[in-house]
Amino acid sequence: MEEEIQQLEALKDKIAMYLVENGIRIAVAILIIIIAVWAGKGISRLVLRVCENRKLDVTLSRFFAGSAKAVIIIFAVIMALGKIGIEITPFVALLGASAFGLSLAVQGPISNYGAGVVLIITRPFVVGDTLLVSGCSGVVDTVTLGNTQLINEDDERITIPNRKILGEILTNSYAFSKVEGVVGIDYAADPELAIQKITEAIKKVEGVAQDREPDVGIDEFADSSINIAYRIMVPTQKLHATRYALNLAVYHTLKDANITIPFPQRDVHLIGEGK
Repeated sequence: MEEEIQQLEALKDKIAMYLVENGIRIAVAILIIIIAVWAGKGISRLVLRVCENRKLDVTLSRFFAGSAKAVIIIFAVIMALGKIGIEITPFVALLGASAFGLSLAVQGPISNYGAGVVLIITRPFVVGDTLLVSGCSGVVDTVTLGNTQLINEDDERITIPNRKILGEILTNSYAFSKVEGVVGIDYAADPELAIQKITEAIKKVEGVAQDREPDVGIDEFADSSINIAYRIMVPTQKLHATRYALNLAVYHTLKDANITIPFPQRDVHLIGEGK
């Protein structure tokens, strides 16, 4: 017991001696880190402001701001360690060896981060775009190094790992989505009049893209009707609500124009056996 107490006393004396001999260096090292953290926050805000003034997208702006702050703090830590006499070369070698071993165990997350860097730099899509990837569709809400998050009209948040996006076929319709519909009219009706009325009705629906003309025309000559198809771009955030409004507007305009929407009919002829 006495021996352990003596060892603790000796350790305490060594720590006290180290602090006395290197107190100024330690204070300088701490001061360097404090200044670096303060400067890093300021530089980060400055970079973010510059990016906003240049109207860069939010994802890229945050990436630049965060990277600038991280670089400043890392250099400050290296300088602080040097001030207190700690060699960083062995730590770098150990970090490299550890990173190699760790990379084998966490290939998934690392590949997500690598894919995230590529997506942020190349910017095939930005926050606010409508994205269709891996069977999932929604408005891009957040892009981080690890994943991309979409939000659909039902306020469901869809999180996709970035490695599942990079290399896949992406459909980016920006802030709009395509709505398609088909309505059948009687063969006795005037298809040109129906196309005109449907086009006018579509343009009056609130939310329809005003800078994109709707595509309306004859889609098919079916058994019981002439099928008129229409295609139009609508805001993704109100996709279903606008689609329902479009269908209702088409129905009312055909009804007001006395254009009949037929239903399938079949004539059945019964032939009796002769007696």
